[in-house]
Amino acid sequence: MFKLLFKFIKWTVLVLLILGTIAWFYPEKFLTVDTGSVSADVLIVLGGSGSSHDRALRAAQLYAQRAAPRIIITGAGDDQINRHILLEQGVPDRVIEIEGKSTTTHENAEFTGRLLRAERVRTAILVTSWYHARRAEKTFAHCVPGVNFFSRPSYYGFARADWVKAGINKRMRLEFLKLPGYCLRYGINPF
Repeated sequence: MFKLLFKFIKWTVLVLLILGTIAWFYPEKFLTVDTGSVSADVLIVLGGSGSSHDRALRAAQLYAQRAAPRIIITGAGDDQINRHILLEQGVPDRVIEIEGKSTTTHENAEFTGRLLRAERVRTAILVTSWYHARRAEKTFAHCVPGVNFFSRPSYYGFARADWVKAGINKRMRLEFLKLPGYCLRYGINPF
């Protein structure tokens, strides 16, 4: 009995090590979730992209492509900057709504979820950075059941050569700590 249990644990650890190694060396393959061209009731722009504000630019691009008729900006701190960028890119003020109290991805989902339920939204496109897409999509799906979430991330700094120069290397690597952290703290399955 103990031999069988030991063998199971040994193989499980080996598989996890192999998967972890692959994810570490090819994080763009593991962290990026992009559902492709879709349309939805609303675009949700998550805060926290740093000084690049690539998420707001991506949301403006998706809005121009008619991916959704409305935009919700979520996240304290850069919510007004993102709103300004959207307006500069030609998004009308009347289609922008702000949730400006959240400070984490979990709070983004929790607080924005209240708005989505109140407005009876059924589909939403999450707009975040490529390295944040997996955790964002899984967190929103976990916190806001009944809404179908799609992911259309920004690819700013996606090229491996840009990771250090754009300051993405550290943020991207932190996702490997945050994914299991969200699993342990909130019960959010990263797969």
